[in-house]
Amino acid sequence: MLDSQIQTVIYCSKRHGIQMRIRGGGHDYEGLSYVSKVPFVLLDMNNYRSINVDEVAATAWVQSGATLGELYYNIAQKSRTLAFPGGVWYTVGVTGLISGGGYGPLRRKYGLAADNVVDARLVDVNGRILDRQSMGEDLFWAIRGGGASSFGVILSWKLRLVYVPRNVTIFQVDRFLEQNASEILYKWQFVAPRLPKEVDLRVAASPYWKNMPNPILRTVLSSGSRSNDGDKTVSLRFYGSFLGPRDQFFALMSKSLPELGLKEENFMEMNYIQALLMSSLFSPLDSPTQLLGRSLYSIPFKAKSTFVERPISRDDLDGIWKILLQTDPPTANMRFTSYGGLMDEIPESAIPFPHRAGTLYMTYMRVTTDGDAAKSLRWIRNIYNYLMPYSNPFQTAYVNYNDLDLGVNNQNGPTSYEQASAWGRKYFKQNFDRLVAVKSVVDPDNFFRHEQSIPPLPI
Repeated sequence: MLDSQIQTVIYCSKRHGIQMRIRGGGHDYEGLSYVSKVPFVLLDMNNYRSINVDEVAATAWVQSGATLGELYYNIAQKSRTLAFPGGVWYTVGVTGLISGGGYGPLRRKYGLAADNVVDARLVDVNGRILDRQSMGEDLFWAIRGGGASSFGVILSWKLRLVYVPRNVTIFQVDRFLEQNASEILYKWQFVAPRLPKEVDLRVAASPYWKNMPNPILRTVLSSGSRSNDGDKTVSLRFYGSFLGPRDQFFALMSKSLPELGLKEENFMEMNYIQALLMSSLFSPLDSPTQLLGRSLYSIPFKAKSTFVERPISRDDLDGIWKILLQTDPPTANMRFTSYGGLMDEIPESAIPFPHRAGTLYMTYMRVTTDGDAAKSLRWIRNIYNYLMPYSNPFQTAYVNYNDLDLGVNNQNGPTSYEQASAWGRKYFKQNFDRLVAVKSVVDPDNFFRHEQSIPPLPI
């Protein structure tokens, strides 16, 4: 694909009054990058994916159609001690990740993916190819976490690469409610955000059959549970990584969270690319070429997120497990991602992603919807509402886990600032105002739009 072809698509779409959707990795949770209720042109960036790593300057130019796996593979071919602070799943598109902020295992040490972008090239609504200098700092600010597809078509990103040691350490253990897992998670809320920046400590919670095999994937949320709730429990998977040796991580965790009962054999030391392989459910012994695959998760689901600013009480954690046990394994799960570290030090206004100091952790909820979809949606909305008292007044959410329940733009005609604020402030808090101001300057006619794109102010 050539730059001129992308410019031509924009020109033709504008001339014929047809909306345009821009697809990168294809991981848009609500499908806004590749489906629409009105006629549209799909600009698929799949073949626009070259990567150039400069290990001396510790930078990389990455075209917008590349995936994280392709980026990580190319970095590893040049250096074992350079990395990029992106997400963990290898098929996620680089551009979609950066456009919403983009968190991963290095967030507490180096911040978000979008915090580590130093330049970009994009095609604006007038077909001009702009870089950071020519687009100006306002637009460069907006595309790093504010939803780049609201402002133009990203061609490529210049990324700052960061240092990682030659070997890192990871662990993963499962604990059940009967093993005091809920009490451990209660303490985790106080411990995880205060650990050294080199530590990433997360938790995944899911229902678990006690006396029968637990499938890796079962697609149907049954209208009536196959067994009584007494035949199920909740599994909490505690997993973490450390930018350092095994003995140091073991000593740190034994002191910080002894209730977890970790043993030295729970910890594995390996190089960083091996750790990324494990994060994408490969073996650390597999070839890094596995990261070049592009297979997508094919089962439909609904997801939600919120940022927690005060610890959830023991009683309310018990309430979460009761709601989770209304589903059958493995149709639903939750994830708890700790913040703190450098995330507390970066100002809320540095980029559009505002969830910084004061955030203890992010919660993510997901349920499959290919069975009784209506029941699945009722379930996830119920658990989301249950968590709202622990969020902040904005009831914040992560834009990369986009959620049309929060509100949508008008399908035809302009959307008012007040209407868009319903969802915009949940994603961006006060930064939403600056995003609207930038949009009003660079795309006043709202050509780049979708159900949750940034709207311009009326002229």
